[in-house]
Amino acid sequence: MYQDQSPESYPPPQPARVELPKGVPYVTYTILGLTVLVYLAQMLSEVVLGTDLPAYFGMKINQFIINGELWRLFTPALLHGSILHIGFNMYALVVIGSGLERFFGHGRYLGLYLAGAFAGNVFSFLLTPNPSLGASTAVFGLLGAQGLFLYRHRELFGGQARSALQSVLFIAGVNFVIGLQPGIDNWGHLGGLLGGLIFTWFGGPKLIVEGMYPYFQLTDEHGNVQAATAGLIVLFIFGVLAFLGIRGYGFF
Repeated sequence: MYQDQSPESYPPPQPARVELPKGVPYVTYTILGLTVLVYLAQMLSEVVLGTDLPAYFGMKINQFIINGELWRLFTPALLHGSILHIGFNMYALVVIGSGLERFFGHGRYLGLYLAGAFAGNVFSFLLTPNPSLGASTAVFGLLGAQGLFLYRHRELFGGQARSALQSVLFIAGVNFVIGLQPGIDNWGHLGGLLGGLIFTWFGGPKLIVEGMYPYFQLTDEHGNVQAATAGLIVLFIFGVLAFLGIRGYGFF
């Protein structure tokens, strides 16, 4: 018997739900709590000592970095200059980071956050002489990661990915425009964004759908090896840039 194998004879594809990762974003909440505690220590230091000692010992100050205080390429992400400053950054951390952590996993997400903070502070060190502090370097890393994650999985998430990606681009654009104002470190934002993109490109989730209808599940082709490799790539690229800056090849 002849069977019509033309595409018109196939049954229409059936929609199916895929279980998305769930769980409590412990790392996001831990970063939030630690950052708030550091800010409380900043305020207490101002009241008791008349000066912000945590900021003095932890913010990005180029000359101190050149003198060997390399922790200042990470610690500014824990420090903030005002209630509005920390409030905006922590709000962005929770809104963006909570969802990302569920897909990235706790360890890989922490690596992403640190990569954004490090890359952003290195860029700031190289491209502006002004002291700076704030978690926006790491937050822009999360923003870059979210944008790339959505683009990579645009077919999986369909129309939701398109609208979410447009929101990411809009938020990034608005923040870069705001960053043109005096006193805002746009170079740190750009570095953080690049750090998040690089980390996610090499080590971020790469999800595929496996199984048979209607029992589908998501599998991540990138595991711990790719995540560790991504972290080392970011550390190498921006570490070399920092070394060149310390040796006198920076712009300032």
